[in-house]
Amino acid sequence: MYSQVEHPAGGYKKLFETVEELSSPVTAHVTGRIPTWLRGSLLRCGPGLFEVGSEPYYHLFDGQALLHKFDFKEGHVTYHRRFLRTDSYVRGMTEKRIVITEFGTYAYPDPCKNIFSRFFSYFKGVEITDNALVNIYPVGEDYYACTETNFITRINPDTLETIKQVDLCKYVSVNGATAHPHIENDGTVYNIGNCFGKNFSLAYNIIRIPPLQADKEDPMNKSEVVVQFPCSDRFKPSYVHSFGLTPNYLVFVETPVKINLLKFLSSWSLWGANYMDCFESNETMGVWLHVAEKKKGRLLNLKYRTSAFNLFHHINTYEDNGFLIVDLCTWKGFEFVYNYLYLANLRGNWDEVKRHAEKAPQPEARRYVLPLSIDKADTGKNLVTLPYTTATATLRSDETIWLEPEVIFSGPRHAFEFPQINYGKYGGKPYTYTYGLGLNHFVPDRLCKLNVKTKETWVWQEPDSYPSEPIFVSHPDALEEDDGVVLSIVISPGVGPKPAFLLILNAKDMSEVARAEVEVMIPVTFHGCFKRA
Repeated sequence: MYSQVEHPAGGYKKLFETVEELSSPVTAHVTGRIPTWLRGSLLRCGPGLFEVGSEPYYHLFDGQALLHKFDFKEGHVTYHRRFLRTDSYVRGMTEKRIVITEFGTYAYPDPCKNIFSRFFSYFKGVEITDNALVNIYPVGEDYYACTETNFITRINPDTLETIKQVDLCKYVSVNGATAHPHIENDGTVYNIGNCFGKNFSLAYNIIRIPPLQADKEDPMNKSEVVVQFPCSDRFKPSYVHSFGLTPNYLVFVETPVKINLLKFLSSWSLWGANYMDCFESNETMGVWLHVAEKKKGRLLNLKYRTSAFNLFHHINTYEDNGFLIVDLCTWKGFEFVYNYLYLANLRGNWDEVKRHAEKAPQPEARRYVLPLSIDKADTGKNLVTLPYTTATATLRSDETIWLEPEVIFSGPRHAFEFPQINYGKYGGKPYTYTYGLGLNHFVPDRLCKLNVKTKETWVWQEPDSYPSEPIFVSHPDALEEDDGVVLSIVISPGVGPKPAFLLILNAKDMSEVARAEVEVMIPVTFHGCFKRA
């Protein structure tokens, strides 16, 4: 699965260029045959505006949110996109400058104000961005675009119109929430966010949003906190991008990448920090894993520990004979990977991109196995008895359980990331296959299928082509786990008048089924979902 492809032409730079929204959907040119059962919309989200006026954004997670939609109907495909009308976008367009601080870009006060107005604007407090550029997910009958703050944005999935901003703080006690909620088959939504716990110390709340009920009341109004995980550092919560969920358990992985909340609250107002300025690494804590019973909301009094890594995406989590199997896309070490995702680095020439990536934490897909009960008599022993894994869990004399992983994919400077599975049928359950985006020195240049049991891989790759996160769509009459297709937006800027296309692959062998080409460039997208018709 290692990529042997080089990118001296630098076509990947087009992923990070501003585009215009469309006034109406455009018809895509289809080659191959779209499966007749594939009906619905692929919804995607990512940055589409990389500067406002003369002011540039500096980080990958700063650009203004652009919604994308590929519609499938009777073998035909259309493409549409619109900018999300967030406060960040509307105010920026109105004032022709960056008005709200983003992840890696500070918004300076209006230079047209007099010196006293500018001075006092530094003390007005933290203004949190609502730039929902990371993911799209359903709650009840509604769809929301999100980032990782307390603001999510309700959208119309048919027209891509912005409906309203929603503040999660008005419903549950969280300072923000991840862009990767878990959504059960009945529509129940689980998510996690940091909060202020007992004695003003930081903690992490798991929140639950129930499915739509017969009374048709907005499920947001019935949101609740299910359980609270403690924080390893009273004033410095870890960065959380995703978590694990099974029918009976919740798994939270607490990494050494920390948010210095005091710096966030003070220096932002005083000297103009952005979000990235408030991250720091705890070089000694390693990684702590926490488990809670989902239905009872009870923490397990088990202290799982392992060596340091960054974590953004869980692949899957499931239960097996008294163990939790936790599959993760990790990056080795305590240094924050996002330090390497500034646009100046990603837009570099190919040799510069490679040199830069060689300094970054290295990726590895791993399996950890967590025993759900211990016996002190087993101190010093490996508690894992499952025959199909080499992962270990050793009980130590201080009653911590030290975890060593089984590596399920590893390649130098080559990541298996943005993982997707047959979530509807195998999320939280034993599974065999995962699909991922292959990153070659942070450049997305292949789509991968991985058998997590045998480690067999399948790859789709074309020269000078840059795909996005693969979305698995199951065949409605599927008999096997991988019956279905994989969808990915691909840009190929050096080939003809159609620089982007929607790729449809056979999910069994990653062979091409069809592609739907459009005559417009499509910038990088992060996450999304398939909405069936």
